[in-house]
Amino acid sequence: MTVYQLLCLLGVPGIFTAVLGFLIRITKQTKKDSDAVKSGVQALLRAQMINDWNHYSKKGYAPIYAKENFENCWKQYHGLGANGVMDDIHKKFLVLPTEPEQEN
Repeated sequence: MTVYQLLCLLGVPGIFTAVLGFLIRITKQTKKDSDAVKSGVQALLRAQMINDWNHYSKKGYAPIYAKENFENCWKQYHGLGANGVMDDIHKKFLVLPTEPEQEN
């Protein structure tokens, strides 16, 4: 069937409806995929921050580069619409000293 025959058979409203339906399905799938990627990135950021917190809290200090990295992860996590789960760990991480305690 040619395009001309299809247009004659369905008419412009039919073609418009079919194209609109197709676009709606693509948009819904794209939104679903986007939400899945967003959730996955949040989970990875959360896991990294928890891992960093566990590592550096055991050491008793976090070097400046570790704090900068943690802060960057937290900003991105928070920017994705985080629900505040990491706020407490974020505050605790930032008050860790930047160098180990010196023994006298």
